[in-house]
Amino acid sequence: MENENLNPDTGNEEGIDETGIPGITFEELPEKMAEACNRAGWDKLMPVQEKAMPYLLNGQDVMVQARTGSGKTGAFVLPLIEKLNANSPKCQTLVMVPTRELAKQVAQEARMLAGDNGIKVVAVYGGVGYKEQLDAFRDGAQLVVGTPGRILDHLMRRNLILDDLKVLIFDEADRMLSVGFYPDMVEVKRYLPRNLIGSFMFSATFPPSVLRLAEDFMVKPEFLSLSSDETNVSAISHQFVEVQAMGKERKLIKLIELENPSSAIIFSNTKRNVEFTAALLSQFGFDAEGLTSDLTQNKRERLMTQIKEGKLRFLVATDVAARGIDIPELSHVFMMEPPEDPESYVHRAGRTGRAGATGTAITLVDVIQKMELERIATRFKITFEEMKDPTEEDVTAIIEERLTAILEKRFRKLTNIQQERVSRFLPLAKKYSKDEESLALLAMLLDELYQPTLHGKPVDPTLAKEPSGNSRPTKNTPARKPQKREEKPAPRERTVAKRAPKPKETEKPVKKQPAKEKLASEPIREPAPREQLQAEDETASKSRPKPRRRRRRRKKPSSS
Repeated sequence: MENENLNPDTGNEEGIDETGIPGITFEELPEKMAEACNRAGWDKLMPVQEKAMPYLLNGQDVMVQARTGSGKTGAFVLPLIEKLNANSPKCQTLVMVPTRELAKQVAQEARMLAGDNGIKVVAVYGGVGYKEQLDAFRDGAQLVVGTPGRILDHLMRRNLILDDLKVLIFDEADRMLSVGFYPDMVEVKRYLPRNLIGSFMFSATFPPSVLRLAEDFMVKPEFLSLSSDETNVSAISHQFVEVQAMGKERKLIKLIELENPSSAIIFSNTKRNVEFTAALLSQFGFDAEGLTSDLTQNKRERLMTQIKEGKLRFLVATDVAARGIDIPELSHVFMMEPPEDPESYVHRAGRTGRAGATGTAITLVDVIQKMELERIATRFKITFEEMKDPTEEDVTAIIEERLTAILEKRFRKLTNIQQERVSRFLPLAKKYSKDEESLALLAMLLDELYQPTLHGKPVDPTLAKEPSGNSRPTKNTPARKPQKREEKPAPRERTVAKRAPKPKETEKPVKKQPAKEKLASEPIREPAPREQLQAEDETASKSRPKPRRRRRRRKKPSSS
């Protein structure tokens, strides 16, 4: 293949070092790091550790492209053992991860490498109580590993102080964005000190959203690839999942839930499958439209407008109908089956991984179609990675992470009165959770809360408003600008006050209407003598003749 964007991952572990910084060998490790390797039973370093650790030791911001299971946890934990002060009972390193399982895993490996007398580690994540996490903060944990949502909770409650923070690490940054943690990460940024030693990012893929995240938190980062032969991040991950011939659409929904792409094209070989897949995705709540050659010109133009404006998240199409359509920053390409023409696979997958970003192409195959995919791999020298068949348990776990982040974010914004109001429903929630029929009511509420997240694109980092050199402020100075703008309504009130005399002229004719109504109603009230006396008393009052005189005086100049 001549197209660099289509050069697949070969699976080898030879790192590409763009800056020429030499790697480090096992024999060259400092004493503390060597002892940590001995505790773990390591007699050699993994390629990602050899290439990435010099950046962390030198304090050079770096983005490392490495897949799960490549040894990246040791790549950033070992340098921390050398750089952090185990005698200072303050948080010195913050590691943000997408899930509670990964937080537990990283914390467990860090404790093993640190040993009993080394740095203290705490895992922080939502869905559990605060007591153990608070106790670990009081004991002086130097390394905090957690999800952005729960970390933000502790920061807002002043349980966690980052004044002495030295290192910031993002592990599996692409998954953190897919879970929907970007708003929480932006809030965490407010609490970061300016004098960080370095920021380091590890991710299996680097779509445009992850690259923009790096601009928000890192200063002139270098890029280090350890999962492909590419010298840049313009690589496409070619994957496939073997499923049964029937029910591919349901598997597609599970894959979308797990991957949570910002935008994607879903290819199918027939018009009928395009229409059925688009309809099923829409019924499940996804923002999806089908594109076939049978569409009327008006519908096609409307669809093209949505695509150009970035308002459509999923486009289901055939190869013929999708010709000439370019969706900017496309993160994923899904194929319901291999294309009939092998060369069409190149064009399908080539729609992602553009403009210096990575992309993912996933193909659903059955037993027979797997052989067709192998022929494509042989012809174009593409290495396909087999994915695990997604299950309901996998989807439930990722939905739990997203819902927990959403609910905790909403709960953080509640006032004391609102929290007191919510507490009234705790006994009812416990009662519902014990009854299976009532439990379905809670599930319905969670579904209503979760569905809006499927309609549009996940929250995506935008281009940083601040210059890259100010990516580590303790406070966001732009956040104060809206407060100054809110002070501007004062002159508007003055202009309204100047115009106040005009409504008085309009109010005077309004007073005529009730007078006319009373005059018109007097003949009706004649039979009631008491009411006549009251009416005479009202007309005899001094307040009414004055307006009548004013009316006559004002009528004379108008008549002249």
